[in-house]
Amino acid sequence: MTRRPLAGVRVLDFSTLLPGPLCTLLLAEAGAEVVKVERPGRGDEMRAYEPRFGTDSVNFALLNRGKRSVTLDLKNPIDAQAAVALARDADVLVEQFRPGVMDRLGLGYDVLSALNPRLVYCSISGYGQTGPMADVAAHDLNYQAETGMLGLSAGADGKPGLPQALVADIGGGAYPAALNILLALRQRDADGKGCHLDVAMADNLFTFMYWGLGNGFSGGGWPKPGAELVTGGTPRYQVYATADGRFLAAAPLEQKFWEKFVEVIGRPDLVDDRADPEAVRAAIAKTIASRSAADWAARFDGVDACVCVVKSLEEAVANPHFHARGLFDRQVETADGQAIPALPLPVAGIGRDAQARRYPGLGEGNVDFVGAPLEVKK
Repeated sequence: MTRRPLAGVRVLDFSTLLPGPLCTLLLAEAGAEVVKVERPGRGDEMRAYEPRFGTDSVNFALLNRGKRSVTLDLKNPIDAQAAVALARDADVLVEQFRPGVMDRLGLGYDVLSALNPRLVYCSISGYGQTGPMADVAAHDLNYQAETGMLGLSAGADGKPGLPQALVADIGGGAYPAALNILLALRQRDADGKGCHLDVAMADNLFTFMYWGLGNGFSGGGWPKPGAELVTGGTPRYQVYATADGRFLAAAPLEQKFWEKFVEVIGRPDLVDDRADPEAVRAAIAKTIASRSAADWAARFDGVDACVCVVKSLEEAVANPHFHARGLFDRQVETADGQAIPALPLPVAGIGRDAQARRYPGLGEGNVDFVGAPLEVKK
């Protein structure tokens, strides 16, 4: 087997739930050894979620495949010292507590970097380690609301739509954390020094709205929901209802795609949408509503117009294209051999772990890493 890029890198993971565990899953997928530090008795809160897969939740299994688990009570001085000992030998530490918590536990960056100057210490939080909102409690929905992202999803009644993707946790937290850890390891190769990474999920959401920031900063044209190129202000970027209660996602933004689009729907008279875009949108909506989703799918099959039927997640998973790319080939297993497809990750082929791997039982790595007995889950 080809040596994976992060082979030999040890990651100490104090995080729970989604952002940190997904970050360290990406590192594990590329070959890092991830030691997950959990609370005795309960472990990561994600273990208790529903539905179940094995003895824990399927959410936990998907996010913690291939890691090792140790249990330490960080408020207990003996266990805290065991955590310090683990940090001495770690290359990377990931934590997701509120700012200041790791310092109070004696596990802050200043203490650990003095013992291990090569340590790359990554802190993931909602609003960052500094600033007036650093200690504010929040979840993904709040980060999207505070950064203006949620406001751009408002419908005709002015109410923002409830996001179905955890953009802040994943796109603002897990992915930037993994990226910056890799950059820090590369820098460490050059100068031998670790560093403290401050990854703020809210900060990183602004990148997703680059076009809105550009419009606002350059000429004061701050975007409004339902009025811009990708928020509903053009008939060329819309979701249209079909006759059978399904929907067509139409994104023929460029002129060549737009011309194909109006041709296929039988409305070439609508090709000039500049004078009255709302009238054109209404006319297209009426046309799309006259036929079923399957009919439109057949008509657009093989046509370059950036149009497709809106799929359910179940339909999307069954798409032969994703299976041809091996997206769901790898598996995650329980201790007794149950298996489901592992979470697809944005790790290119050179770094992927192609094997089915178990998720860790609570504290099963205690003997190997801290010399304590294996914890038995009650």
